[in-house]
Amino acid sequence: MTSTAFSLRRNPFGRLTLTTVDGQEHDDVRPVRAFPIQAPDDGIGMVCPDGREVAWIDRLSDLPPAVKVLVEEELQGSEFMPEIRRILDVTSFATPCTWRVETDRGNAEFVLRGEEDIRRIGRTMLLVADTHGVHFLIRDMAVLDKHSRKILDRFL
Repeated sequence: MTSTAFSLRRNPFGRLTLTTVDGQEHDDVRPVRAFPIQAPDDGIGMVCPDGREVAWIDRLSDLPPAVKVLVEEELQGSEFMPEIRRILDVTSFATPCTWRVETDRGNAEFVLRGEEDIRRIGRTMLLVADTHGVHFLIRDMAVLDKHSRKILDRFL
């Protein structure tokens, strides 16, 4: 099913209800990104609570404005992946250690268990997992300031 083959609205409980062109209603659907890091606005499945995909969105930008807003709101409410803008400090270059970082959502502090919790995604992106399972994204190592790159180099 393509991105134009459904309508979307919130039900009285604030959950998304998807209606297909043939009139079938699916309650409590949620958007799931196929490629949340490399292509966050391309390839989004609309999924029922039992895991069935009931619609597919090729590109978020192709949606009607009202539907796009609903999908974006739902994604923002369910996803939490702060993007690291600067590494302010680390307690040690041996792990485990505590990192103090500046993110797109404010400053944060987390514990890095080991170097294996820093994963490369492509050539310039990194995913850093803390001890609580929160993932922090470094979208492009090359744009980090010199101090941040120097710290990061010690762990890679």
